Amino acid sequence: MDKLRARAETLKTARLLDVEPDALAFLGELPAEDVRRFRGDCVATLHDRAPDMLDRIASATKLVPAGVAAAISQKALGPRLAAAVAGRLEPARAADIIEKLPVSFTAESCAHLDPRRISGIVDRLDEDLLVRIAVALAERADHITMGRFVGHLRDGALRRILPQVADAVVLRTGFLVDSPERLGHIVELMGAERLAAVIGTAAADGLWPEALAVAGMVTGEQRGRIASLAAAQPPERLDPLVVTVAGQGLWESLLPLVALLGEGELRTVAGLPSLRDPDVLGGVVPAVVATGLWGEFLPLVEVLPSDSRRVVAARAAMLSDAELDALVREVGKRDLWDLVLPLVELMDDAAKVRIFALPAFEDRPA
Repeated sequence: MDKLRARAETLKTARLLDVEPDALAFLGELPAEDVRRFRGDCVATLHDRAPDMLDRIASATKLVPAGVAAAISQKALGPRLAAAVAGRLEPARAADIIEKLPVSFTAESCAHLDPRRISGIVDRLDEDLLVRIAVALAERADHITMGRFVGHLRDGALRRILPQVADAVVLRTGFLVDSPERLGHIVELMGAERLAAVIGTAAADGLWPEALAVAGMVTGEQRGRIASLAAAQPPERLDPLVVTVAGQGLWESLLPLVALLGEGELRTVAGLPSLRDPDVLGGVVPAVVATGLWGEFLPLVEVLPSDSRRVVAARAAMLSDAELDALVREVGKRDLWDLVLPLVELMDDAAKVRIFALPAFEDRPA
């Protein structure tokens, strides 16, 4: 799911730098961790080199009651500058002032707060206030800021927030979450019924990339649940998943989920109209070569209609000797001969001769 993670990091970086995402589209081609580190460097540059004026304002707020400081923040500073000042305060003092501000003002300010200060402030805020801020952010469709905060929220607040936000908000926030290690726990708090509703919304609203991103960040058992919920969608809603994956080059996100499906579910996917399209099938083979996901792809190939299998075989026969050798070695490592040999049988004689002459094929067990 590196491509989806890079896409999310690019969106978050664009927000941070206050530019249109298209201006940073080139970042989406880089490894996600590189983009994440770049965003972290941008955060440090923007917040650590703050003008002395901010420290003077922060010092002044310590001399007045929290209510007065809140009024100054709202009427004189505005959301962006108020957030910058909050980042210079001790978390406890910042929380005292925030509790005196209108929720709408706080929600707008949250987008500008130093991300490194979030945890300390959130830990000191009243739960009722946290819930109201989260709902206000959802109403503003500010999924980037929600994704920044959600990993720091206590379970009690999350249990109260989740029923008050739409399924699409859950998906978009999960896609943009800053603490992916917390996402599995949040999914558990949602419960099975809500998770099913969220995946149903992904199918109905065309939010499959967001659902794939969430599936890539949760635990193995949860990933299997999401895969099964996706496979259970009506074909007219499931087929756009494959079309989207093919169009956006997201096979590395989908194939590991397909590998988790049971036989009946796998046959449902294999029967989708898009997997009869030669362009789709021809495009997936290079993606599998690039990602090394043969073990995830071959079980699906086995249950494809015969015409589709022939398309895959013909495209695989066009691979270079080095690519075919890598395929055979992966097959040998994972003992997938029963899956790959029927595919080889569908190739033309020239391709068979090439494959049988590969060192990796000659080394296979008898």
